[in-house]
Amino acid sequence: MFTFAFAIILMLVTPGPGVLSAAGVAAGFGARAGLRYVAGLCLGQALVFAAVAAGLSTFVMATPWLRLTLMLLSFCYLLYLAARISFAGSKIAFIQATHAPGLRAGLLLQPINPKAYAVLTALLTGFPLYPENYWIEVAVKFVILNIIWIPIHVLWVYFGLSLKRLNLSPKIQQGINVAMGISMLLVVVLATWATF
Repeated sequence: MFTFAFAIILMLVTPGPGVLSAAGVAAGFGARAGLRYVAGLCLGQALVFAAVAAGLSTFVMATPWLRLTLMLLSFCYLLYLAARISFAGSKIAFIQATHAPGLRAGLLLQPINPKAYAVLTALLTGFPLYPENYWIEVAVKFVILNIIWIPIHVLWVYFGLSLKRLNLSPKIQQGINVAMGISMLLVVVLATWATF
């Protein structure tokens, strides 16, 4: 069980679109928006976990056009989120974001996030805990995953809030928001490149 938990930590240490966007939403829009967004990510993660446990990820990975479609949707959606984060919280933005990405935005991200499928497939198919009972293993892994996953995402929200509280100049704040948006897109590009 400790090896499984350690694997979760290692897979979450490499920032993906979820944690980077959580920090960006918090930095741009505040704590409540960041936590609402993380709640959506959590619900989306549960949906992806259920899909992977039911074998859907095998079908997705074995169907090139579907995998490509999900990756394109993911890239476009993350481009949209990156733009919202990049243009939030700064007076020098070309377009000011007026509404924070919320629960729905977080929920929509996970089902089209390639990293979510890859990580959850690796965690569910590896590290056998109860090989004699698949569904008990799935339930135990789901609990362990969320005991680690939720606090890590909340810490990223706190990181985003810490940036916001520094009361940086609009130019520096804009630079941080743009860097977070670009980082999100780079993670998706790297994940896409690694998949092909």
